[in-house]
Amino acid sequence: MRGPHLFLRVGVKRGVYGFTLFLAVLALLLSVVTFSRFYSQSSHLSIKAFASYLSADPRQVEGGIKETVDEIIEKIVKEMAHLRKTTTDDSELMRERLRYIDFLTDILGLIGSVKEPLQHIGSSAHLRPSGTAAVAHPLSRSNQPYDELVEFFLVEEIRKYMRIKPNRLGKQNFMGANGTFASIGHACFSMKEEMEEYMDYDVGDFCEDDWKQAQRLMVHGCDPLPRRRCFARAPKLYTKPLPINESTWRYPDDRNVRWSHYRCKSFACLARNCTGKGFFKCADCFNLTHHEMPRWTKVVYIDPSSNSTPDFLVWEVLQIKPGEIRIGLDFSVGTGSFAARMREFNVTIVTATINLGAPFSEMIALRGLIPLYLTINQRLPFFDNTLDIIHTTRFLDGWMDFILLDFVLYDWDRVLRPGGLLWIDSFFCQRKDLDDYLEAFKLLRYKKHRWVVVPKVDKDGQEVFFSAVLEKPPRPF
Repeated sequence: MRGPHLFLRVGVKRGVYGFTLFLAVLALLLSVVTFSRFYSQSSHLSIKAFASYLSADPRQVEGGIKETVDEIIEKIVKEMAHLRKTTTDDSELMRERLRYIDFLTDILGLIGSVKEPLQHIGSSAHLRPSGTAAVAHPLSRSNQPYDELVEFFLVEEIRKYMRIKPNRLGKQNFMGANGTFASIGHACFSMKEEMEEYMDYDVGDFCEDDWKQAQRLMVHGCDPLPRRRCFARAPKLYTKPLPINESTWRYPDDRNVRWSHYRCKSFACLARNCTGKGFFKCADCFNLTHHEMPRWTKVVYIDPSSNSTPDFLVWEVLQIKPGEIRIGLDFSVGTGSFAARMREFNVTIVTATINLGAPFSEMIALRGLIPLYLTINQRLPFFDNTLDIIHTTRFLDGWMDFILLDFVLYDWDRVLRPGGLLWIDSFFCQRKDLDDYLEAFKLLRYKKHRWVVVPKVDKDGQEVFFSAVLEKPPRPF
């Protein structure tokens, strides 16, 4: 004959299993209803689905689900409190009760994670009146909701970054805007998966060592990239940089660079010009002694047939506008040697570059110069008519599309002041394309101080060098 204690044990187990099954089914139904409402299948295929959802009354969407979630949470909390008060001398029942409490805790956490986005959506929805569409950008001339672009991404950090940040005081800020509007490159939407991977991190933690992925996004049009709320990784043993009077023409300490994603792991390897370093546009740029130091102080290349050269010397160019060249930009592939030479003539140059297979930006900075991490896709971050000189070499070449070259040149014209100099240094292209490229420079209507075309000896005359020093004219209109 079975004792009453056995019946009690079997009854409790059946009750626990039954209630557990009920909660699991309830949580599954709640998840299906919630995610079908907020993340339907069409939301992954088109941004339009977000707009149709955002145009609905947010209070109607939020009310019923929020009340149900609150009721479930309340019942689970009461059940857990009741179980903690229950005491028993049976060790098996005690273990079963603890396991049951752990299970309820997990269910409570899952429901809480569902409730959090509901509260966020509800709070943001209450910012606009009931029954109205999503708020458009204040300068938009259409009725397209601004939020539908934000909701295109599923990673919350991207959404938080892109959302309009209204001023806390409800007034215009010192910039004349009622809020702050973060921006990202248009191609970020085409590289959704890569973008979400880049922005998937723990706030306040260290970022992944993903600078190469970030540069890949920038080069392919996702530029500017969004800011992140994680700490960038640094070299493990960063040493004090060399003094300014010693750093220009000496190799920096290898420990001051993170060498991940590079084939070479030291400046000595880069200077040896070993094969397979991962870049080719500036294969000798890290050879400071034999390759970089003579540049712009003596002629390096001379065409034997015409006895002409595309190499202009620094002091010759500065004599065109004596005492007027003070600040400028070097948009090239290099390690900052042009800026180093110009500093010897009391001219401050900012060097724009990216890390094409080697630590160009770190090398420039460790030499005591200013690197500007910038791709060709981005508008120059300078105001109109502010720079005295723009220099470029190994960058504007025959690979460029003619329309792209136009946009680049007109942007350079924008930031170059009247009377400023544009120094085109050894632009090379195929001879058959030369006239088309020269026409792009002629359209600027600049004054020609130097203008020379020299054949490339190693290409049997099929490619040519073009160098010029041009002066921007005054435009008083």
